[in-house]
Amino acid sequence: MKFIELVRKRQSVRKYLPEMVPRDVLNKCLEAARLAPSACNSQPWSFIVVDDEKIRNKLAEKAFSGIYSLNSFAKKAPIYIVVVTQRSKYTACLAGYFKGTQYSLIDIGIACEHFILQATEEGLGTCWLGWFNEKEVKKVLGIPGRNKVDIIISMGYPQIAQLHNKKRKLLNEISRFY
Repeated sequence: MKFIELVRKRQSVRKYLPEMVPRDVLNKCLEAARLAPSACNSQPWSFIVVDDEKIRNKLAEKAFSGIYSLNSFAKKAPIYIVVVTQRSKYTACLAGYFKGTQYSLIDIGIACEHFILQATEEGLGTCWLGWFNEKEVKKVLGIPGRNKVDIIISMGYPQIAQLHNKKRKLLNEISRFY
């Protein structure tokens, strides 16, 4: 499919079929993320794939309960991709400090979008999640305290394949030419 069609097809999915995703398909998505560019080639990410039912259920309960229950729909996702933000290279950190930009978050965003677009091409649905109990996620998965979990991606085959209309600003509202 053409790239613009893929981008139009990508949407946040909140209802998944219970079936698992084959490892080779997950590896394609991870490979797409691995190939993403990053500031000073820091590659400040790692991806934890949670597809074991017992761990997934424990993670879901801890991550999406209490004040985080806004994302309780994700408890039924068959897979979570926990994105761990790691330290950027010194040069990227230094440049980010002077510029007032946290490049590692931009890098994570690019890598996650590569992952999600590959998942979309494979017929999978995903949803970016930034509202979850990070402390509990780190505890369940044994992630060291110095690392940060900024994103969880819920993933699975969508229950409903129908695309919804995207409400976006018009092109002339977001761009200009000189």
